Amino acid sequence: MTARICVGAITGAFGVRGEVRVKSFTAEPEAVGDYGPLSTEDGSQSFTLTITRPVKNGFAVRLSGVGTKEQADALKGTRLYAPRDALPALPDDEFYHTDLIGLAVVDTGGRDRGQVHAVHNHGASDLLEVREKGAKGTVLVPFTQEIVPTVDIIAGRIVVDPPEGLFEEDGEE
Repeated sequence: MTARICVGAITGAFGVRGEVRVKSFTAEPEAVGDYGPLSTEDGSQSFTLTITRPVKNGFAVRLSGVGTKEQADALKGTRLYAPRDALPALPDDEFYHTDLIGLAVVDTGGRDRGQVHAVHNHGASDLLEVREKGAKGTVLVPFTQEIVPTVDIIAGRIVVDPPEGLFEEDGEE
């Protein structure tokens, strides 16, 4: 697990007085500024956020230490991270994406299927991108209760019950 979680991203400047446009990745989008000072990925900069108003695809935000459009423009693309312990605890059946990345993936028969490389969400539901051992590509596994019956963060593994043909070698046995 990581000590920080990405909660938003600066998508560009907003206006001429140093405000930025922020896209929130939090479950309640307006809570993006509630987790204390947010830092850049490398931790070199830290900001206190003040949401000034909602805008298309996010919020107009005033960042501490940013007062000009040029400073705001320079931050475009910056991801904002909150300390893990500042985020709320989740119910047993919910997970932060960062907690899933790196977990070992085994099937219900105990066969090693690889490791979670990324988590994607394209609108319908989450997909686990699993990098198979010895394979060049990755496999997208639907992150549903039916296909992923067990997530054990403490043990560092996910148990999958993949439909036939999801993993390449399934058809070769």
